Amino acid sequence: MRRPEVTLRGFLAQAGDISASMLHGASGSVLLERAARCTGFENREGLNGRSVLIATEDQLTTSLVLIELDGIARRMVLCPPGLDEEHLAGIVRQAEVDTIVCDADQSSFRNFGPPVIPYSAPSLPDASDSKAVHETEWVLTTSGTTGAPKLVAHSLRGLVGAIGPAKPHAQPTVWATFYDIRRYGGLQIFLRAIVGGASMIFSHADEPLDQHLRRLARCGVTHISGTPSHWRRVLMSPERSLITPDYVRLSGEIADQPLLDALKKAFAPASVSHAYASTEAGVTFNVVDGLEGFPVSFVSQSDGSAVEMKIVEGSLRIRSDRTARAYLGTAEQLHDGDGFVDTSDMVERRGDRFYFVGRRGGIINVGGLKVHPEEVESVINKHPAVRMSRVSARKNPITGALVQAEIVANDRAAEGGLANEISALCRANLPRHKVPSRIMVVDQLAVTSGGKLARTNG
Repeated sequence: MRRPEVTLRGFLAQAGDISASMLHGASGSVLLERAARCTGFENREGLNGRSVLIATEDQLTTSLVLIELDGIARRMVLCPPGLDEEHLAGIVRQAEVDTIVCDADQSSFRNFGPPVIPYSAPSLPDASDSKAVHETEWVLTTSGTTGAPKLVAHSLRGLVGAIGPAKPHAQPTVWATFYDIRRYGGLQIFLRAIVGGASMIFSHADEPLDQHLRRLARCGVTHISGTPSHWRRVLMSPERSLITPDYVRLSGEIADQPLLDALKKAFAPASVSHAYASTEAGVTFNVVDGLEGFPVSFVSQSDGSAVEMKIVEGSLRIRSDRTARAYLGTAEQLHDGDGFVDTSDMVERRGDRFYFVGRRGGIINVGGLKVHPEEVESVINKHPAVRMSRVSARKNPITGALVQAEIVANDRAAEGGLANEISALCRANLPRHKVPSRIMVVDQLAVTSGGKLARTNG
């Protein structure tokens, strides 16, 4: 059996002196050095070669299980929170799960068939001499808002392909992310902490944002990642002044210029960047010039590089060794015949940059004319009194649909007359069929468990 070349324990060993590096959960912390030596399984070797569903309740426990089972399990399936039983049963079947690991009440998992193995707080000493024997397959679910999630299979080598090695004598780095590490965006930050010998602060779904920001401040956060929707919520919190990060990173949604400018102002002199990545395509690029969109050179100069991109009928397509291997349990192909992943993210060239305009499946059809909700939102969000917006379809018996918009204002004092101002702004910058026919000012907008703006039309 071929031994794996890359494992999490191997990265921990390469990181050198990690005694001060920690994983911080909402109710506890673990030294990475200790995590590399201990185990929370009665018989970890009994999971050798298994296809394991990791259904632990909190992210700190999940991270410890990942460290222990990488190189031991044949396959690890990360179970994100909030899955209903029907989808969970489908995941067990499609991923050929033969063991379920959990740390909470186990009764809810016993109906799925595979044996349930408990995981407790790591206490048994010296598990570091356990030999890694498998190149473990990492399986994540897509974060779509409708239908059953797809299972996307990665290798650890592909997952860490965009992460550089730890820098010697670098200042201590403390990562945090508003994502859950059981989804691709959050997992990327967890892996950055592991590979770089850094500390990491996990979020918790039930923790109020203000309380979470106070915890980030207490732990000395230096690097933070989240979706634009996450960051818009942060900017609305009075507790944002408590954190002074060196690095602010956005991904998962379109980062528009007003938001980038607001973050640069709120967290000066931090570096602000926005990355493009997806569960299927992997990490593709990181934009560090402070501008929305990305330079045309990212595409025109990509031939022969680690990541190749091309635009086909307006859709961004990507080929690299960071992309996923395949979908599990379905005949659907993840790549085309040339190895490119069709991201379904639509872009438009303006001058020397490409700009994201929306998702192919999210288009609103107004009497046969196409409208991307995101392109209307980008205009609305330019208004200084707007913190965030959501554009959606409104049924109409004549055109089939009209455009409507919901808006969250920076403060209530700005709400008076805001709808009329937004309507005028849209009329001045958009074709008539893209101008919202209804504009509503609301207190808040829902986000998905993946941190993205919850949409009803795509």
